Amino acid sequence: MSIREAAIIALRALRASRLRSALTTVGIVIGVTAVIVLVGLGDGMKTGFNKNFGALATLITVDKVSGSIPGGGKPRDLKEGDVTALLEKAPDIATVTPVLSGKALVYSGPGLQVQGQVVGSTPDYLKVSNRELVRGQMFTSEQAKSRARVVVLGPELVTNLYGGDPDKAMGSQIRIQRNDFKVIGILKSQGSVDDSALMPLGTARAYLLGGSDTITTMLAKASGVTRVNPAVDQINQIMAERHNIKDMSKRDVTVTALQSQLEETNKFLGYLNWFVVAVAAISLLVGGIGVANIMLVSVTERTREIGIRKAIGARRSAIMKQFLIESTVLAGLGGVMGILFGTGITLAGAQIIPAVAPDFGAPELSPAAIAVAFAVSLAIGLIAGDYPAQRAARLRPIEALRFQ
Repeated sequence: MSIREAAIIALRALRASRLRSALTTVGIVIGVTAVIVLVGLGDGMKTGFNKNFGALATLITVDKVSGSIPGGGKPRDLKEGDVTALLEKAPDIATVTPVLSGKALVYSGPGLQVQGQVVGSTPDYLKVSNRELVRGQMFTSEQAKSRARVVVLGPELVTNLYGGDPDKAMGSQIRIQRNDFKVIGILKSQGSVDDSALMPLGTARAYLLGGSDTITTMLAKASGVTRVNPAVDQINQIMAERHNIKDMSKRDVTVTALQSQLEETNKFLGYLNWFVVAVAAISLLVGGIGVANIMLVSVTERTREIGIRKAIGARRSAIMKQFLIESTVLAGLGGVMGILFGTGITLAGAQIIPAVAPDFGAPELSPAAIAVAFAVSLAIGLIAGDYPAQRAARLRPIEALRFQ
């Protein structure tokens, strides 16, 4: 018997029990659909993450070591002179922004007060830190020079002080400690430091945080992604020279490149994606068990047919071929339907999700996931049909003909 003849017989057998065949393929359909959709969601999530935070790949933060440095010494404060030194001496640093921060009480009216994070910096703070405004504008260089009492509020402060109403917040006067400030902008939520009140560095120093030229943090940007590691080495060297550190293991600053954190996050997202896909693949296993079960039932129901075919000369290989093709076709049809459903859901999600959650990332259709899911469904059909096919092939013609 040729493969073509075996396939025709298998398709006729499946048509004879349409409902049973359709129900058997449900597990395969769900499994293949789940794999395609979840891989698409995972790839979209990684793309969205890299799109939102990829600009931070060149960001380097420089902070003073908390507590004492190795050896018992006291770490020196960061100064604005350090910013100038990095700009002048580090060839792989494109820009450096000083940041001065501290806690303060913020008032917007009687009974409306909350503790917030005062952040003093330069007008390019948003660009360097990859933050955005949802309303209003950033303070200008002129306002920074004149130490204007203007402030850009984080979304958490807007929620706590104005009930989340940006229209009410914009242009209003708030009081931080004992000084009045005008709200000129509102920051987009970032998930962290959303309780910040951003203002010019000179304003924060003159009215709230004090100090002469001391700063809390420096935000540096490397000239390119490939220059991050050299930039980190240059910062360490320059800061060691300025702070008279001879032993590099006893540095009093912490230099952190966000590139390594982004890479670790991407790696974690990849592991999470594979884990979710592995869980979804369990439904494929369940579908395979269903195929094996229905094939065993089919062998039992067609025992007399098998006996007749053997009596007129059918070989064991022909019987095995027929049932293997039948189980493979059954699983393959489930795989095709799963591909259609999975592709449709993924493409629909690519249209809907960006409108609902723009930061999540649109699901991406993965040809590799489709190919692998379909190949696995065929493999499941072969594996699930192997035992029933062998059982059918081992039947003795006389016993099969006597079966009632």
